[in-house]
Amino acid sequence: MTQHETELAELGWRPFFSSQLETDELDATTPVRVMAVHRDALQVVGERIDETVPPLRTAENDEESAATVGDWLLIEATTHRPLRRLERFSVFKRRAAGTGRRIQLIAANVDTLFVVSSCNQDYNPARIERYLALANEADAMPVVVLTKADLSDDAHALAAEVARLSPGLLVETVDAREPGDVARLASWCGRGQTVALVGSSGVGKSTLVNTMTGAAIATQGIREDDAKGRHTTTARALHRLPAGGWLLDTPGMRELQLTDVRDGIDSVFDDVTALAASCRFADCRHDSEPGCAVRSAIEAGDLDPDRLARWRKLVAEESYNREALHERRSREKAFGKMVKEVVREKRRRR
Repeated sequence: MTQHETELAELGWRPFFSSQLETDELDATTPVRVMAVHRDALQVVGERIDETVPPLRTAENDEESAATVGDWLLIEATTHRPLRRLERFSVFKRRAAGTGRRIQLIAANVDTLFVVSSCNQDYNPARIERYLALANEADAMPVVVLTKADLSDDAHALAAEVARLSPGLLVETVDAREPGDVARLASWCGRGQTVALVGSSGVGKSTLVNTMTGAAIATQGIREDDAKGRHTTTARALHRLPAGGWLLDTPGMRELQLTDVRDGIDSVFDDVTALAASCRFADCRHDSEPGCAVRSAIEAGDLDPDRLARWRKLVAEESYNREALHERRSREKAFGKMVKEVVREKRRRR
């Protein structure tokens, strides 16, 4: 391995990316990783490169082709102008908050997703399941990190409850202020590995980042009325970890709308989907139909009706968002075709 490859490997470079390089690109370009995304610029790092470059040019309204934190770009060797984005091995996205149907990229090329929740009033299994679906769809390993263990009377029982949300799910319970507790996460943070933190505002993500990195990222106190911290992180950025990995913090998400993650949902709720496959009718709604394996499991006490309700909600939401996104793309494609036809007609008349 060359010195060049060694240095890039510390940033997360691997054969998956080098295999995408064309022969004529090897001398004229250099790979860099996106460390942070600003409104009109990208902060990138590569071999002897640490600077701000213009955003990658993409088609109008093509959010999914834009660069996000964790992406690898090829930039022109002398001018450092971004030329293209390399394919990702994982990407996290959601439908943007609000009434629009646009896709918002969260992070790319993440190996492990730390789903951060707390042991106080913020604990919400439905929200954790949303993040698990997101991780499974992106082929990243999810690890649930329960913070504020010191505020819970029985954090271990809570961890056992979370572990039952998905088969083989790993759960760690920590006091984010204690380096000894947080050290249990080190096995996912080795050289060249990238981990991302997701979770709602107030679960202690910034405190966890501070402890993991030794950085002084600003945090704010917990409000006594609802035990929730104030939102502090406002931008996504990669932070270097002592063990050689990279950690991506994300702003607390008030709304996580899922789209294009049906396989991820099925993976999280594999117990429900396995039962549904055993129903007498393929289109069973699991209400009062004869031969419904799902209802039988609920009546026998083998399936929590609340879990079924959460599964139904996520499936319905994902289906709605996916169809709405497909319709928007179809409209934009039709509009683009119309514009091209108008331009061609104008040119013909000239």
